Amino acid sequence: MDATRTIKTVVVEPTPAALAERVADRFLTRVRARTRDGRTAHVCLTGGSMGGAVLSAVAAHPRAAKIDWSLVHFWWGDERFVEKDDADRNSLQSRRALLDRIPVPAENVHEVATPAEMSLDEAAEAYAAELARYGTDERPWPSFAVCFLGVGPDGHIASLFPDRPEVTVTDAAVLPVRDSPKPPPERVTLTRPVINASKRVWLVLTGADKASALGLALAGASYASVPAAGAKGRRRTVFFVDEAAAAEVSPELIDRDY
Repeated sequence: MDATRTIKTVVVEPTPAALAERVADRFLTRVRARTRDGRTAHVCLTGGSMGGAVLSAVAAHPRAAKIDWSLVHFWWGDERFVEKDDADRNSLQSRRALLDRIPVPAENVHEVATPAEMSLDEAAEAYAAELARYGTDERPWPSFAVCFLGVGPDGHIASLFPDRPEVTVTDAAVLPVRDSPKPPPERVTLTRPVINASKRVWLVLTGADKASALGLALAGASYASVPAAGAKGRRRTVFFVDEAAAAEVSPELIDRDY
């Protein structure tokens, strides 16, 4: 295993707003580096308030206009299985924050199906099939240039919740989730192998209620009980946090130059 997979970088900003700006700047730098010679970049998005804040900051950034968005494909780590116009839907939040504000081709935006279109199981199967269209010889899914993840106070990522069977599945790319401990109850989620095939996994979290989960993830807790502990990029794993979330982080773990 690449030694860099074991390195977890922590980047701290004083406020959520400053953090969103920092992540947006790093994201544009990374996407520009990937696409400037014509290569395609696959990006995995997350929902939640910080996911939306980061995307809004990307849309407002002057360098967003310099990206060839036709080379960028957008996916989601998980989706609430609700209709397209439901405010809970991650893709709707992402569209309002960024995707409707940049010239990205419609075919580059890969959304999970809705209940009006098919069943939950069918939606998970269809998303796995869509991922496979962009797979490699190594795996039936693309390697994300950046995979964004939010982290819940319980340490969950995507819709992989602690001590549930989904978090340990390795023989599927996408799973249906029923009776989610966090509403809405039905969801579609990527699995750990897809997440961990990403070149870079960026976990973005703010608030004192996330401090314990962050501490456990950095301490190497069991990923079955703290899913965030099992998220690892092939090249880099970065926790972008605000000062409130960093309350339990040892100063020597903080990267002040990244």
